[in-house]
Amino acid sequence: MKSQRALLLTVLLVMSGSICAFSGEPKVIANLSVQIDKISADEVKKIFLEEKNSLADGTHVEPVFEKNGPAHETFLRQYLGSTDGDLRYYFQALVFSGRGSMPKELRSDAEVVAYVAKTRGAIGYVSAETSTEGVKTLAVVNTQDSAQRKLITRVEPDYPETLKRLSIGGTVRLQVTISPKGNVETVALLGGNPILSESAAAAVKQWIYSTGPSRTTLEVSISFDPHR
Repeated sequence: MKSQRALLLTVLLVMSGSICAFSGEPKVIANLSVQIDKISADEVKKIFLEEKNSLADGTHVEPVFEKNGPAHETFLRQYLGSTDGDLRYYFQALVFSGRGSMPKELRSDAEVVAYVAKTRGAIGYVSAETSTEGVKTLAVVNTQDSAQRKLITRVEPDYPETLKRLSIGGTVRLQVTISPKGNVETVALLGGNPILSESAAAAVKQWIYSTGPSRTTLEVSISFDPHR
């Protein structure tokens, strides 16, 4: 019994470390006045590039950027397909042409959450581990028909023996970004046991999809059943 308790304690400690390993993937957040719960990746891009200023529910929105940091860099790469330097040049061109203005920039996740919480229609992004109390986290969904990106090669994840023996299972939800060529570019944890998510992510990174006209973001769920 003591050895099993010690094993479980070890698992829990590893789990806490694994949570940190998945930090850095940004969450899109919005003021509580926003009625929608989901937003498409294409809509995120258009809003943050000031190509549109309202959401599907008609709410006028104000995008808020972070000045730097891992969440900022990942957000730009994943949703805008840009670097910080390219983005600044883009907005300078908008300002010069009179077609837009420089976006609001804040220094930290905490400042972004505080600003979004108090500003009607504000929308921003923060790192995955940031507390989002007082704001709404929007699920980013793919706008393309998922059937267009048919899964060609699927690799099943390894089920960690320790967790299976302790009957620790569940479903892992991942956000998967697929390149036009069909390979998986990035995998972000949306929910589930962090140790199981490591195994799930390692497998999903080997999946191959059919080719497509552009980058696609999908949500996939992988179940781990200890009784099977």
